[in-house]
Amino acid sequence: MTTFKHLLALIASSLIAGCSTPQDTAINDPYERTNREAHAFNKAVDKVALKPIAQEYANIMPDPLEKGISNFATNLSYPADMVNYLLQGNLGEAMYSGNAFILNTVFGLGGLFDVASANGARPRGTDFGETMARWGATEGPYVELLLLGPSTQRDAVGKIVDFALDPIGPLLGANERQAVQSASIGAGLSSRAQYNDMIEGVYNSADSYAQARLYYLQNRRYTLGIKETQSDDQFEELYGEK
Repeated sequence: MTTFKHLLALIASSLIAGCSTPQDTAINDPYERTNREAHAFNKAVDKVALKPIAQEYANIMPDPLEKGISNFATNLSYPADMVNYLLQGNLGEAMYSGNAFILNTVFGLGGLFDVASANGARPRGTDFGETMARWGATEGPYVELLLLGPSTQRDAVGKIVDFALDPIGPLLGANERQAVQSASIGAGLSSRAQYNDMIEGVYNSADSYAQARLYYLQNRRYTLGIKETQSDDQFEELYGEK
């Protein structure tokens, strides 16, 4: 009960801030010093552990099995997406996510095969951070979370809520939860290996913190449909816009 009250307080504070703060179009980074320290830590962990483990994982895992594990993890995210879309009032996307989950679970061996995508029905993922944005909460200050990477105040709250409100977790036994966690880790390692060149480009830039912050905010705002009003020329290459 206490945890639920804390979640409600965090959500309420974000919504209240949204009533008095302009639309998010600039970089709001009052915690830059501590954010840079978190970034340095994350960068070191990636160099020492995450990158080499991800590369080894991609090298030793057969491609079909690696793809199947990623499919399985993605499929398990669809019920949470469906809940968030319902909270956003987007019934169409909610049904789309629910249908994809049923198709993959029933006809794709529990989600190992992405039957939905093969039939042109791969839904776009969402989260509670986006739900709060649809409710009017602004993104708040930029923050870099230890191990989790770039985020904002709103999205950090969203991560907590998504974890707490997972509709699948409570239905699983201990062995099933362990399998889900293992699949999620495998999917994360696959993503790190897949996007290695982009990540290395950020980390090897003159100011990797500023570059990571720039990419995260632009991608997130683009997903939410927020039009940038400043420094648009810095982002044209990212989306191929001219």
